[in-house]
Amino acid sequence: MTNLPESAAATADSADPADAGQDERPPVGVGPWDGPWPEGGHWDPDLLRGGDRRNVADRYRYWLHDAIVADLDTRRHDFHIAIENWQHDLNIGTVVRTANAFLAKEVHIIGRRRWNRRGAMVTDRYQHVRHHPTVEDFVGWARSEGLAVIGIDIFPDSVPLETYDLPRNCVLVFGQEGPGLTEEVHAAAEATLSIEQYGSTRSINAASAAAIAMHAWVRRHAFGQAVR
Repeated sequence: MTNLPESAAATADSADPADAGQDERPPVGVGPWDGPWPEGGHWDPDLLRGGDRRNVADRYRYWLHDAIVADLDTRRHDFHIAIENWQHDLNIGTVVRTANAFLAKEVHIIGRRRWNRRGAMVTDRYQHVRHHPTVEDFVGWARSEGLAVIGIDIFPDSVPLETYDLPRNCVLVFGQEGPGLTEEVHAAAEATLSIEQYGSTRSINAASAAAIAMHAWVRRHAFGQAVR
């Protein structure tokens, strides 16, 4: 056994094994481009030169931000996501991040314009986000676009998400954590869907509910489609 000074030995004994080799963890992303630079207007010369440490899919490494958004726009799905924001709900950022993962057409913020972007983890830069000051404004827009407004919440008239035939062109609407959907949205919705639960809690986190509902749409309309 190596002899260590008492202070050093105490530090070694109390160290978290998970921290071992922490400094040796590989950096996120990729380093500078190796070899002749590729041709094309979608490449970012600064990233080719210095490396790309962004949290993007491998196919978008070294791409310009605007080029990534433009490519996503050619493949976005036909569903939208809306969330009410009357009390600065912290779930909104996570909902935006999930909407980006499932390639929603747009995310709609109903109520307050400002929302907490921390949970989005910068994905809001790649996801179209639209603001509606009132429920009336939002519902009018959805109807003008021919989108079915589908609420996700627990009401006496809610039907199971698991058995409902989600329309291709729709907007899935979520209420705030706690109060849930407002009665105004509930009344305007073509249908309100609930997510089957089996535990003791009456409801699940709004961001979790949004992820489940988005995945249900993807399973119904997009699962198995090749990603270019």
